[in-house]
Amino acid sequence: MPELVFEVVQEADGGYCAECLTESIFTQGDSWADLRRNVIEAVNAFYFDSAAPASVRLHLVRDEVVSVA
Repeated sequence: MPELVFEVVQEADGGYCAECLTESIFTQGDSWADLRRNVIEAVNAFYFDSAAPASVRLHLVRDEVVSVA
């Protein structure tokens, strides 16, 4: 598997939650840097007995409501 994709959402408190789209891997971080470290740690823990993917893609999903009136 060359790459895992995580869907990332920013929480109301400013932190981030990440969920892998193909494996049961979930993690969070108080900052983007924390999230990146935690994703790497979670992926390595998930694949502790097998080869981990070569890369991880963090896809930030952002919803914003803009008033046009």
